[in-house]
Amino acid sequence: MATSRWDGPRTGPSAKSGKTIVYVAEDLKNAGILGVGEGVREAARVIGWSLIVLDIGSIESQRARVFDKALKLKPDGLIIGGVDALKNNKYLQLFANAGIPVASWHSSPFPGPVEGTPIFINITTDSLAVARAAANYAIEKSSGKAGVVIFTDSRYAIAMKKAELMGDIIHASPKSTLLSVEDIALDTTAKEMNQIIPELLQRYGNHWTHAIGINDLYFDHAVVPLILAGKSSDEAPINISAGDGSASAFMRIRNHEYQAATIPEPLLLHGWQLIDELNRRVAGEDPSGYVNPPYTVTTENIDNYSRALTPFDPDNNYRRFYTKIWLGK
Repeated sequence: MATSRWDGPRTGPSAKSGKTIVYVAEDLKNAGILGVGEGVREAARVIGWSLIVLDIGSIESQRARVFDKALKLKPDGLIIGGVDALKNNKYLQLFANAGIPVASWHSSPFPGPVEGTPIFINITTDSLAVARAAANYAIEKSSGKAGVVIFTDSRYAIAMKKAELMGDIIHASPKSTLLSVEDIALDTTAKEMNQIIPELLQRYGNHWTHAIGINDLYFDHAVVPLILAGKSSDEAPINISAGDGSASAFMRIRNHEYQAATIPEPLLLHGWQLIDELNRRVAGEDPSGYVNPPYTVTTENIDNYSRALTPFDPDNNYRRFYTKIWLGK
């Protein structure tokens, strides 16, 4: 999928001035949530809005306090990043009661409004498309004989949905095998991957041909245990990520070292879209309906997508198009 053509909105309401937005992050240590926040910050600066960032840090004892602080700021809009919509709905309803529109990133597995919550728009690449691309890549590269371990994080609905869909696709391949689904929290990968990789290698041996993670972070911490197990970079398991597209993942893919592919999300673009969707809401208009397509970045095509250590950022001039919508220039 080419990244050089803008297929998003080209028209919409002009910028509504003097707005204040709060971005509540589930955990800014998560590169995806942080990247979206950077995109929101960029776009807010261009449209002329004030932005306040609050971080839950995945600490349950802070959750209520962070949402209470956000509500007391009386913002014109709330954006939540990586915050599960249903599990946090009691907090979101307080914003709805105050007439504050709520947009989100990765708060539900699918783009669009989140039923049963005040979220009028959830921004994400379609999980069905991402899961299909990752699983099919493993099947294709194994000539239909993939032995797959999936890494996921049960704290996030979108992560579990991706894992479920990828598992279904592997099961549907007659000669492929879903060996296991490993539930490892993203913020414990540094410790957990050191333990689980040797266990999986001993348990499945050469039957383990591919690993698919819902995030590149798993493979940041898989390299050392694979090396210690005597696995060279061109040996199984072949690592594939169905999400994010971190700088470290691009480095591994470019150098053919312990990762073959990632299906990155355009995090900065998503941040810009969140601001645009809030601007439409404030103006009394419907959401744009835009959902960006998935991009599979591999060792074969990475030079078309990434430079040095920069994050994945489609070369489709989305900033120019959004700026023109808001400011007319």
